[in-house]
Amino acid sequence: MQLTSSHPRTRPIAAGHLRAFEAVARHLNFRAAAEELSLTQSAVSRQIQALEDEVGTALFLRHTRAVELTSAGSQLLRAAASALERIDASVRQIRQSAGRKSVAITTWASFASMWLIPRLEAFQRDHPDIDIRIDATDNAVDLATSDVDLALRYAVPQGIPASAQRLFGEQLTPVASPWLLKTHPIKSIEDLSKCALIEAGDAHRTRHLEWLTWQRWLDTFGAQPVAASGKRTRASAPAKLSPQRWMYFNYANQIVQAALTGQGVALARLPLVAESLASGALVEPLPHTRLDSPLVYWLMVAPRSAQRPEVKAFCDWLLVQAAATREAIGDVPDPDTVDQMD
Repeated sequence: MQLTSSHPRTRPIAAGHLRAFEAVARHLNFRAAAEELSLTQSAVSRQIQALEDEVGTALFLRHTRAVELTSAGSQLLRAAASALERIDASVRQIRQSAGRKSVAITTWASFASMWLIPRLEAFQRDHPDIDIRIDATDNAVDLATSDVDLALRYAVPQGIPASAQRLFGEQLTPVASPWLLKTHPIKSIEDLSKCALIEAGDAHRTRHLEWLTWQRWLDTFGAQPVAASGKRTRASAPAKLSPQRWMYFNYANQIVQAALTGQGVALARLPLVAESLASGALVEPLPHTRLDSPLVYWLMVAPRSAQRPEVKAFCDWLLVQAAATREAIGDVPDPDTVDQMD
């Protein structure tokens, strides 16, 4: 059966008959498909005929005791089967989550893995009835149009909405594994030349992120080398530093992982390594050379979600966690942002 004309159809097909088509194509039997769908055989046959009319060509070859897919039918089956499977999976997920309380969060991957996720178990223990969904992406999600409830952002105060809440600021500090420091003790800036230096590979190409570079840190502390005691030593010229090698990574968690495994000294974001420093997994060899960064960690809540009890519970918990981080790193906010403190 070839259903052709000089003016082929261009409108999208109705999706209602695809379920019958997929069942017949899978069983290659109208009766078996009808039993599965709880329909009569004639009803299934009419749906297939209507679909073939919509498509404009035959999808099955009808034999006396069996049916066979045409090439057009095989092509449609490949698309329909995967589409119906995705639809069914989505419906199952919707049904399972219907009526459940949930909070959807957008943030970037390094912050999610290094700061947020390690703390989530405590929230889940206290709120077992609230589901958490984390969308880790480097792209800013529009809270006004997406289905996300809150965003955790990393930015300078300029351009951040007045409704945003300051979680904590940031300092940058050299960190290394304790066993690397046993082999290569670091008592002064010059000692860094014995090691590989690890930093963000794309920081030089991104506005504000150049604060994450060793060059910025050396520009601040290199002219007058600072010993581990915190006393500045005399220097007749800016310190020249030529490390063993450089290592570059795009994500903060990769930088810290390389430091944890002893591959070099990382210039780390203090809020993200505070736990590792407290546990002794990382050591701050030059603690008096912390560099203040203009970048700040923020909480932003979608207006439509702000009054939902589960979102309020999560934000309250998050602000308590942020206060603990501020205390751990000795964060003193800039006067321009103090009004946005929780």
